[in-house]
Amino acid sequence: MWERIYRMLVKEFIQVLRDPRMKALIFVMPVIQLIMFGYAVTTDVDHIKTAVCDLDKSPQSRVLIERFTASGYFTVVDSTDRPERLGELLDRSKATIGIQINRGFADDLRSGRQAAIQTIVDGTDSNTGTVAMDYAQRITQAFSKARAAPIELTQLAQEQANPIELRSRAWFNPDLKSRYYNVPGVIAVVLLLISLLLTAMAIVREREIGTMEQLMVTPIRPLELILGKTLPFVLISFIDVLVVTFIGVNWFDVPIHGSLWLLLFGAGLYLMSTIGIGLFISTISQTQQQALMSSFFFYLPAVLLSGFMFPISNMPEPAQWITYLNPLRYFLVIIRDIFLKGSGLEILWPQFAALAVLGTALLLISSLRFKKRMI
Repeated sequence: MWERIYRMLVKEFIQVLRDPRMKALIFVMPVIQLIMFGYAVTTDVDHIKTAVCDLDKSPQSRVLIERFTASGYFTVVDSTDRPERLGELLDRSKATIGIQINRGFADDLRSGRQAAIQTIVDGTDSNTGTVAMDYAQRITQAFSKARAAPIELTQLAQEQANPIELRSRAWFNPDLKSRYYNVPGVIAVVLLLISLLLTAMAIVREREIGTMEQLMVTPIRPLELILGKTLPFVLISFIDVLVVTFIGVNWFDVPIHGSLWLLLFGAGLYLMSTIGIGLFISTISQTQQQALMSSFFFYLPAVLLSGFMFPISNMPEPAQWITYLNPLRYFLVIIRDIFLKGSGLEILWPQFAALAVLGTALLLISSLRFKKRMI
């Protein structure tokens, strides 16, 4: 039995690795995807394109504008004396936020009256618009407190008006960098894509070129054939995990506080599910084109319903129930917690147990169906 499985392993590795394009697809594509996602997929909002209409042209208005630019969140792309110009810039998407300071701004500050400025935000991207408004409000409030009174009076007023002081601290990701959250998720997504496509395409390729019938008349048994066809892709997937993890840690400086061995163990359970799905797709596909389309039919919903892009708690309740059947959901929790929190098995055992149950069930169903197709 082991001799036949070994020969199948050698055959699969030779068939996969003899094509330079396939080697690039397996080992280079995950690296390129990680680098692209690591730089492009971010929820950090900075360098917001800002248009300024300063009608007061006073030292106070210039100081306020300097506070916006010095924060690093806003970049002034246009200054104008015409208020209607702000609307034009937002209409043409040349600016995300417009700031208008009316005449009399400095006089109102000196006389103690309430001075008002106007901000106009492009709400097409609701996330960026909301963050931009929040940044603008914080900067304006800080400027207002600094201008209200001398420092001694300001400190006294703060002590009297704010008996409670709020001190915030972010754990696990002190700088709140979205890259630290996204890069581990990319590893899980890339692993899903590679293992799914390789398994589904390889078995269908045997059937499409006619070599499956030759394998069926050999002494090899269905279980041995399944192991011989899937184990090479498991080993390749583990290599991809190590390569992409190395790049994530050393290129993007994403910390890994947990156990690498625990991460590999979780990846093994995760691969049981992805290999099982790929094996099932191979049993319902007659051609490689069908296998490719079926793989992406599963892949896209799996990513969308995993919590990789959108929080599961924000989804409709029926969609939240569906996510419990998605192995990517559990592995994302495992890999992010191991990377950022250093969590161990005592905390992550529910996710490991869910992956073990899903993987066993998927492999069993797919193997039984595969055996029936061979008989």
